[in-house]
Amino acid sequence: MNEVDNRAVYVSFGLAYLLGHGAAAVSQGDSPLLGLPGWLPTALLGIGLVAGITQATVAALRAQRGATGPDVLSYKLLGASWIAAFAALFLAITGLTSALDMPELQSVLWPAGSGLIVGMLYLAEGAARRNLLYYGLGVWLVLTSCTALFLGAPGFYWVLAVAGGGAYTLAAALERRRLAQHAGRSQH
Repeated sequence: MNEVDNRAVYVSFGLAYLLGHGAAAVSQGDSPLLGLPGWLPTALLGIGLVAGITQATVAALRAQRGATGPDVLSYKLLGASWIAAFAALFLAITGLTSALDMPELQSVLWPAGSGLIVGMLYLAEGAARRNLLYYGLGVWLVLTSCTALFLGAPGFYWVLAVAGGGAYTLAAALERRRLAQHAGRSQH
């Protein structure tokens, strides 16, 4: 498999977490730090996620150039996994909040569930590509997204913003080193 440079992906998702969840953290709870319009955190998160998804798609397409049969199949299956996982998450959250008649749960289940799904997919993709940084980021996202559920607002959003956004920022900084190490191994 071709090696993928994930720096732009990590920066985009990191900004989405820091700005989107950060805006929710400062504007929610019993005594919010700032009075922001309710739509702003979601808009900031959405813009960052769209940028990250676009960057991830571009990186995945670059990685597929020159790939052979088994690698192409792996890339296609990993891509399809994202669609299946988020479709299942939609069904789980919609079904759960409908069955319990608690639509307000969506405000925590979507961010935490998305972190869980993304983290699990990073684990799988990191293992398939033998990318320890990707795998480690997956472990961190899975654990922090689920741990955040123990906190109410705004603590829930602070965990996502700081732990999630910080992890993406750290991954972006470490990616250059990972790529250099991979290039060194490829030359030997």
